[in-house]
Amino acid sequence: MSDLTITPVTTKSERKAFVDLPFRLYKDDPAWVPPLKGEALGLITPEKNGWYSHAKAQLFLAREGGRIVGRISAHIDTLALTMPADQGFGPGVGQWGLMEAEREDIFTALLATAEGWLRDQGMTRALGPISQSIWEEPGLLVQGFDHSPTVMMGHAKPEYQGWIERAGYRQIKQLFTYELDITQEFPPIVKRIIRSGENNPRIVVREVDKRKFEEEAAIILSILNDAWSDNWGFVPLTPPEIKDVGVKLKPIVFNDLIRIAELDGKPVAFMITLPDLNEPIKPLNGSLLPFGWAKLLLWLRKPKVRTMRVPLMGVVKELQASRMASQLAFMMIEYIRRASVEHYGASRGEIGWILDDNQGMRSIAETIDSKVNKVYNVYERTL
Repeated sequence: MSDLTITPVTTKSERKAFVDLPFRLYKDDPAWVPPLKGEALGLITPEKNGWYSHAKAQLFLAREGGRIVGRISAHIDTLALTMPADQGFGPGVGQWGLMEAEREDIFTALLATAEGWLRDQGMTRALGPISQSIWEEPGLLVQGFDHSPTVMMGHAKPEYQGWIERAGYRQIKQLFTYELDITQEFPPIVKRIIRSGENNPRIVVREVDKRKFEEEAAIILSILNDAWSDNWGFVPLTPPEIKDVGVKLKPIVFNDLIRIAELDGKPVAFMITLPDLNEPIKPLNGSLLPFGWAKLLLWLRKPKVRTMRVPLMGVVKELQASRMASQLAFMMIEYIRRASVEHYGASRGEIGWILDDNQGMRSIAETIDSKVNKVYNVYERTL
């Protein structure tokens, strides 16, 4: 370790090296999905990521013998600092993420460097891994290494868990994803609940209208900010981030895969489902050239996928403790399940991530016979 050096990323070429490292570290991992390099670069480039409008970050690279052997980001989200401390963030909480390393000693040195940067910024507690926004890829994969992550979910090496825990970090939160066979109909009790909702004239579950993208997005965002506001790790999405999300996700937004539930004419719940973009991206090995862009464009016109992912779902707080909340959820899930199978050839669904203490959503997932397939840990340590 004598010639190990860790330096801040300051140039475009260093940002490119930061993005390139996982391609070497995971080249023999069949479950890893190479991200599109242009998109990965955009996430760590302040001018291209709306998250930086309320956050700052420092990237670091580790070199040994002239080779890049590790990376990490240290970052501070100013909105997260204003959140209640009992919701995970709060005053003095900095974060780190995007960590990769060839060996434990390299990782330990990178982590110490990130922690030092956070201390210099006045932070008193470190939380990680969060890469980089809570809305991107939070947590470290600790279960489910044998199959590829779905779109907007992370992957990691199994040894990272031990490295983090030996560095003095303790787990404070777990995030679960659930999988299910969507070609199978739901249990009889769920069917009865759905039929009851369909017979209730107060309830309307409708598809979104992509032609009114901004209007529909505003409705969903309003429900989301209300439904999730008390959740651990919640940080409200800002207009620049919403714009970025719109640009990124609009190509994989389909009317019949996103539903809004209305009660007495008022939107009170939503469910977003995305075709697993990782399936067509994985064979491209990070590049749209020379023919990747054409293949992806062709897929986007009429996507056929094995897996559908539900990244976001919410019911307004005033209904969350009621039977109506689960009824609306089951109705949206069923309508999207049917569309996924009939129109996109999907056979598998993945719900999540879901917080370990979100008993309502975990109960819904278990009632439709889905099982935990991946677990992600978030860790903390006092600085």
